[in-house]
Amino acid sequence: MKIAVAIAFILIIGSLASAFYFLMRDKGKSNNTVRALAVRVGLSIALFAALLIAHKLGYIQPTGIRG
Repeated sequence: MKIAVAIAFILIIGSLASAFYFLMRDKGKSNNTVRALAVRVGLSIALFAALLIAHKLGYIQPTGIRG
C-alpha cells in the first residue's frame, strides 16, 4: 500500500509539473494546461478514495497517535 501511495504522489507531482511546463510554453493558448490540472485533480480524488476504501476494508490501520 505504501508503494501505491508513493507512486500516486509521484504521478500527481508529475502532472502538476507538466501543467507548469504547458503554462510556460503555450502561454495559455491551448488546453494542455487545463487538461494536466484536471488529471492532477482526478488523481488526487482517486488517491483519497482509495485511502478511504483501504481503511474501510482494513488494509490500513490508524496508528493511535494522539496529540
